[in-house]
Amino acid sequence: MRVEKYLWCVRYFKTRSLATKACNLGRVKIDGQNLKPSREVHPLDEIEVRKNQINYKIRVLDTPKSRVGAKLVGLYLVDITPAENLEKLDLLSYTKSQQREKGTGRPTKKDRRDIEGFIDDTDDI
Repeated sequence: MRVEKYLWCVRYFKTRSLATKACNLGRVKIDGQNLKPSREVHPLDEIEVRKNQINYKIRVLDTPKSRVGAKLVGLYLVDITPAENLEKLDLLSYTKSQQREKGTGRPTKKDRRDIEGFIDDTDDI
């Protein structure tokens, strides 16, 4: 099975075109080598996928015939991502929570003044 189709089938990418694009940009590797989307995947291959600033490592157990449900993904791969990489994911979620809530719109004059007051106070230190 092609690597881009495998990554789509096991739900690492939402579409095959996104998986193809990741392969073309060098974000998918086996043994440290960039892959073309047409590279065949075999059981026991270890694939490294860079997605959302995290390097995931997966071991191929089997190749599915078509896209599988989320509950069945475990039959076809084992996630061997190091714990340090998963900790980075937690840190990224903390930084995103400090941004404005979606739908709150642009900052008001009061918000802007508060921000400027905060920035001016830190410059004096």
